[in-house]
Amino acid sequence: MFEMEAPTDGRPRDAIARTRAFANGELTAAGEIRQRFVAGRAAHAVSSPAAVAAARAAGQAAGVAHMGAHALGAAAYAVKAAGLAAPDHSKAITDEISWQLKHMNVQVKAALQQLPPLGEDSAGPLGSGLLASGILGSTIRKIQAAMGVIPTK
Repeated sequence: MFEMEAPTDGRPRDAIARTRAFANGELTAAGEIRQRFVAGRAAHAVSSPAAVAAARAAGQAAGVAHMGAHALGAAAYAVKAAGLAAPDHSKAITDEISWQLKHMNVQVKAALQQLPPLGEDSAGPLGSGLLASGILGSTIRKIQAAMGVIPTK
């Protein structure tokens, strides 16, 4: 979605590649912490809400080296981007959340289950800030509920 609007801007794609390399132990946390804001700044290079959300998803993914809770931010922004890009927003949101849960491996699920429920961590990204409201908040709550972190309502 981002590259459709900014085909020569590789910041989000690079952030995703670095995040994968970090997950494979190929990059250090210190190095990635210094790079974590690059992809998020790419959101200023595009104007469509879906492309902005896609860049922010990559930026949140890059932030995982700094704090694992950013993984849920990445997931939420990816859901937001999918919903904004599709004619049937609700179906796209539901489908993307389902896809993410289905493709989550055991290690990722175990790590995410260690995170506090959204809204209960005053010091981190899962506090009462941006990730706790709107589509981002509802997405994170759905993911955490599906993993048994918070009770379903």
